[in-house]
Amino acid sequence: MMLYFLFVLPPFLLGLYAQWKVKSAFAQMSKISTRMSGAQAARRMLDSAGLNSVGIEQVRGTLSDHYDPRAKVLRLSGDVYNGHNMSAVGVACHEAGHAFQDAQNYAPLMIRNTAVPAANFGSGAGIWMLLGGIWFGIPALAWIGVILFAAVVFFQVINLPVEFNASSRAREQLVAQGIIAGNEEHYVAKVLNAAALTYVAATLQSIMTLAYYLFILLGDRR
Repeated sequence: MMLYFLFVLPPFLLGLYAQWKVKSAFAQMSKISTRMSGAQAARRMLDSAGLNSVGIEQVRGTLSDHYDPRAKVLRLSGDVYNGHNMSAVGVACHEAGHAFQDAQNYAPLMIRNTAVPAANFGSGAGIWMLLGGIWFGIPALAWIGVILFAAVVFFQVINLPVEFNASSRAREQLVAQGIIAGNEEHYVAKVLNAAALTYVAATLQSIMTLAYYLFILLGDRR
């Protein structure tokens, strides 16, 4: 058990810190007003690239914002959709950045979308097969679990450039489209950089979890 914590606890703690950082940055930057709401900013950014057919919808939840590539719709939480502040326009335009990627067939996004079913299966059945193989002494089952869980790690790794690129596009377009002034860009960067830390933490957590189980399985072969 101590060995497990040595592998998994550091990225887990980083994840907790990242979540606190996002909430703190979002709350702080929500106090700095903008001329447009999140929905209006995303609409301007989309229209500037000719993506008039991409819709924008309001959904329930807090920070539940995402881009749906199948429906070609930005789904924004109420605080982001209606908010006239730096946090709202930053998050909304980050999601619009994913629509840009989709329209341009951005390779990491295409790969990530393809990996979603395997990652979902690996995070569910894969981890149970891995644990079951270890608990019941069935190495073959455990190794199948490792392979399936590796799909989760792959998804997390390929997700990093997708998210970083979407944030980069958002920061560039916010200034280019006159949504915020150039000297205000650092306000948005504070929110988006905090969000980026959550992706890094999730990736490290999945990598270290996989490394722990590989260490166990390879150790049993000695």
